[in-house]
Order: sequence, then structure tokens, then C-alpha cells
Amino acid sequence: MPAELSILMPAFNEEATIERAIERVLAADLGTDSYELVIVDDGSTDRTRALLGGREWPGEVRITYAAENRGKGQAIRTALAEARGTYSVILDADLEYDPNDLRDLLAPVRDRVADAAFGTRAFRAHSAYSFWYVMGNRALSMATNVIFNTWITDVYTCFKLMPTELMRSLSLREDGFTIEAEITGRLLRSGARIYEVPITYVARRREEGKKIRPSDGLRGLLTLLRIRFS
Repeated sequence: MPAELSILMPAFNEEATIERAIERVLAADLGTDSYELVIVDDGSTDRTRALLGGREWPGEVRITYAAENRGKGQAIRTALAEARGTYSVILDADLEYDPNDLRDLLAPVRDRVADAAFGTRAFRAHSAYSFWYVMGNRALSMATNVIFNTWITDVYTCFKLMPTELMRSLSLREDGFTIEAEITGRLLRSGARIYEVPITYVARRREEGKKIRPSDGLRGLLTLLRIRFS
């Protein structure tokens, strides 16, 4: 039976957090009783696969195992192809985002106030990975606003919720973290209305497994330019 909300969770080498990430979704107030959690293990080489396969998960949880690591973008596209929900949203498996915030993202899209809802991070002292990470994020968001003549405060947020068919229509092709910029760029290029919702966020440190690099920001900028001017 189709769900209202599909939560797309890419996971790569997240043995320290994967079980808690799933449990937090199952315990959250999502704003809907009809949901599914679609997990794609992106070729993990640690114990992530063993932990996913070693437990009996509720029926809302569906797991796909990729043969090799292809990147976050590829994992999201794989999960999107499996999604059965009316709406889809991305949620990383690293515990940086609170699934309880999803109810506030779902409402404006469900009520047709906007075509998509983004969760925007405030980057307080307890939630910033580093000075340069925050500055890089803000610089990329500002560049997006200039390129597309819009106003968005957090382009690289993980929380991007929209109708599943709209996400599929974007014809996404980026494999890595650049898919975050690609989703935003293609939405803006299509004329979609984006509604931003403040969310809570607690960044993890590099030694805790944070994977995004400065080069991902540069690739994101190039992707935005390619989408705008191609």
C-alpha cells in the first residue's frame, strides 16, 4: 500500500549511527502515520551491512544493498526509484538532523503552499562543524541566489521534501554530495517554489565520520552554473 511520505536514507560506513538513525525515525512524530524508510547501503565496508541485516525491522523499513560505493547521489537516486510515497525527503544516517522536524516540512507541500520545502540550519555554536564549513555553505547559498535570482539560505541542507514525482522529474545525475546543489538548481530552473523551514541541527566532527569536503562545494558551484546556463 502506498505511503504518504518516503524517507530516503543513503548510508555509507555508518556503523556508529545507523541503528539509532532508524530508531529515531520510527519513534518520531512525522506529521503522518503513513510513511516508509527506504535505506540504501552504498557499499559499506564496515559493520553497517551486518547491523542492517542482523535485526528484524518493522514493515516501514526497506533496505537495498549496493554492490559498491558510488556516492551519496547514486544512493539517493536508487532510493528514489524504490520510493512508493506521495512525497519524498532525504535524511542522512549520521544523526545530524532530527526527523521530528519533517512534520514542519511536510505541511507546506501537502497544503500546496509550495512545491518543495527545505529545512534551513541556523548554524549556532553547538551546531557548526567549523568556521570554514559554515562560510562555505553561506557563500554557496549566496552564489545560488545570484545565479538564479532567488533567496535561499541553505542550499546544502539534507532536508529537501517534495512530491516524489517532482523529484523524479528532475532527472538527477550527480553521484556525490553535489546532488544537493543539483536538486536545488533543477528546482529553481523549473520555476518551482521553495519554502524554507527552520530546523535543528547538530554537526558531527571529521573524526566522527563527516565526509563532505571543500571540493564538494566547488563541484556544487560548477553544477549550479551548468544547470543555469546549459
